[in-house]
Amino acid sequence: MKAVIQRVNYSKLKIHGKVYSEISKGLMVLLGITHEDSIDDIKWLSNKIVNLRIFNDDNGIMNKSVKEIDGDLQVISQFTLHALTKKGNRPSYIHAAKGKFAESNYNLFVDEISMIFNKKIKTGKFGADMQIDFENDGPVTIIIDSKNKV
Repeated sequence: MKAVIQRVNYSKLKIHGKVYSEISKGLMVLLGITHEDSIDDIKWLSNKIVNLRIFNDDNGIMNKSVKEIDGDLQVISQFTLHALTKKGNRPSYIHAAKGKFAESNYNLFVDEISMIFNKKIKTGKFGADMQIDFENDGPVTIIIDSKNKV
């Protein structure tokens, strides 16, 4: 399971030109799921994201989590995070989970992170063509792969 986490001032996700979900200050998370991901990956990654200290404290030091600043969270499924690009110019997505397994794990992740965060999580729509308008704050962008815990 791989996540691209962006600290944002806002994020607005549209489907067919209509706003589907939006957040103000918080984290916009792009989530890629592989066919090897398990509940352990879901629990570890969701806990890591909620407690990641990438918001400034009163001294301007990144020392606070999204939970501590009472920010928002938006989680968007993105299979292209698992693109393989070594050979040729057309990415391969063979490691990206497909169908019901991917959607089920995405929903489990949203449920788990919501429980840890203790606040409603905004989402995209699994499998939909989405457009996202956001303002990266910092910019701060963190990439976490649950297969690289060490």
